[in-house]
Amino acid sequence: MSSERRLQSEGGAVSDAEVSLDPEPIEFPGTGGITLRGDRWTGAGWEKLPDVMMLPGGGQTRHSWKTAGLELARRGFRVTSMDTRGHGDSDWSPQADYDITTLAADAIGVIRALGRPTVLVGASMGGLTGILAAPQVGPEHLCALVLVDVVPRVERGGSARIHQFMVGGLDGFETLDEAADAIAAYLPHRPRPKNNDGLLRNLRKREDGRWYWHWDPAFVTQPREVGPIERVAEMQRAAASITVPVLLLRGKLSDIVSDEGVEEFRALVPQVEVVVLPRAAHTAAGDDNEAFAAAVIDFVSGPVIRSQIG
Repeated sequence: MSSERRLQSEGGAVSDAEVSLDPEPIEFPGTGGITLRGDRWTGAGWEKLPDVMMLPGGGQTRHSWKTAGLELARRGFRVTSMDTRGHGDSDWSPQADYDITTLAADAIGVIRALGRPTVLVGASMGGLTGILAAPQVGPEHLCALVLVDVVPRVERGGSARIHQFMVGGLDGFETLDEAADAIAAYLPHRPRPKNNDGLLRNLRKREDGRWYWHWDPAFVTQPREVGPIERVAEMQRAAASITVPVLLLRGKLSDIVSDEGVEEFRALVPQVEVVVLPRAAHTAAGDDNEAFAAAVIDFVSGPVIRSQIG
């Protein structure tokens, strides 16, 4: 069974004067000529630490990591938070190519462009991208992997609920309150925000006056050539080839990752460290950002990862 451990971070935070609260916009070339866009925070003394690259889950954008990214930068890290192709400000694929192998190729390109030992933090789809990319990019570029509530074999019921939520909003929302109602129904465990300002990061108002999610609808409507059974086997083979340290952050309330899924992953990746976030579900970073950030900081500040940057 997964065990919890005390969350402590090495080193102290720096002042806000040493970290820009407004991140720097950054671009990278993606596979097939598209442009990937993200945000970057640069902490004081970042040269002595590994880079941190953050990939959101499907249907989310780089803004999902805003609080955690800033906190990591306060601890001295250089943090790059990316919009996946078809999401946020990154280009949509003209061919609607959102296959996980293409997402992994995009991630590998960004990691190599960073040019430093990098810790990849990936949530859900971003985590699956990391599992596939890690053996290909190699430990000389990727020094560790953090998976946020995802393993190769996810629970079908939870996965279907995510898909249902995403396709349910394809026709847009008349008002921000209507979008907030949909989110509240999807995340009943999370307190509803007092205002809807945060939704403006993930929704865009179009000419018809309706609000739409800031991602390409083809991401969920385009048929996939490879079925789920074959994809699980592919992800398991990739996981078994990972040699770098791995942290799995599991939301205790999650309907995506089960005890069986964790144990199966342990057998494939014996070096994995598992931390359970008691108040979080699948959307762990947003559900309990304080515990999430503490766990990530504790992991990326550890001596094993620090030793890999020389």
